Amino acid sequence: MTTTETPKKPSLPIVENFTRRAAVKGAFATLGAGAFVAAISPLRQAARNSSAAEFMQTHYSELSPEQKADVIARLEAEAKEKYDADVTIADDRPIPGTKFVYAINLSVCNGNGKCVEACHKENNHDRDTNQSYIRVIEMPKGTMDMEKGSTTYTGAVPKDDKFYLPVQCQQCDEPPCVDVCPVKATWKEEDGIVVVDYNWCIGCRYCEAACPYHARRFNWKKPEVPAKEVNPDQSYLSNRIRPVGVVEKCTYCLHRTRRGKLPACLEACPTGARVFGNILDPKSNIRWILENKRVYILKEELGTKPAFFYYFD
Repeated sequence: MTTTETPKKPSLPIVENFTRRAAVKGAFATLGAGAFVAAISPLRQAARNSSAAEFMQTHYSELSPEQKADVIARLEAEAKEKYDADVTIADDRPIPGTKFVYAINLSVCNGNGKCVEACHKENNHDRDTNQSYIRVIEMPKGTMDMEKGSTTYTGAVPKDDKFYLPVQCQQCDEPPCVDVCPVKATWKEEDGIVVVDYNWCIGCRYCEAACPYHARRFNWKKPEVPAKEVNPDQSYLSNRIRPVGVVEKCTYCLHRTRRGKLPACLEACPTGARVFGNILDPKSNIRWILENKRVYILKEELGTKPAFFYYFD
């Protein structure tokens, strides 16, 4: 009797201590001059707008407490200079014994879009493009095929022959976006949240292409946020205003949730469709839902193991 070995998951040839400078050098050698210039034009613009201190900053995981304090002070000063906003940027760390999970009751979600608006404001998104980490897809009843839905629906909601599917980062346990990043600018933390070091991201957009949920956004230009609309309560790995030339994503509002609050999208939901909590807490509402409701996983066949679930009453 013979046994077959389970094929190992392929991994990228990621080099330890790979720097942004090495990435630029390698891209030039691979693409050639013309293609390279076009591919990294947003990165070149970002570099022109960067200070020497920012360009020389090391990876978040390698920063000492003193270096983090210096980086945060610099970013707060930049927010004042660029946006005339007095902000406080924290370094919110995972809460021990916590694994955050989200669920949405599709029976009561009516497509009102208040979650989209709340995300837009809470996370200091560009006002010109009306950006948000959440898309609400209007779907024909009887299908879970997202290709048959629309995010540009109009008119009164809900419509009798439709249901509504909010989609955002699924905070996967097997995140393909993390696997493809050549400089390790994105990773999954102990509480399940996938984060990005926006000062380490090189803007290659591999992660954006790898995400099957279309949950990542590329910053094509400097975000425009009026001073009076800037949310001053910020976190380094979360809702600080992201620079041009990087890819950004939902963090379950870690600047709120790691302080014991709820995500802004949940608080804004008028129907109570959203449920969030610590799956490791046996008394949590989210634990009860996963144990007692018939839940669905978006694109389960891909094996990404999301920490985001959907259910019906």
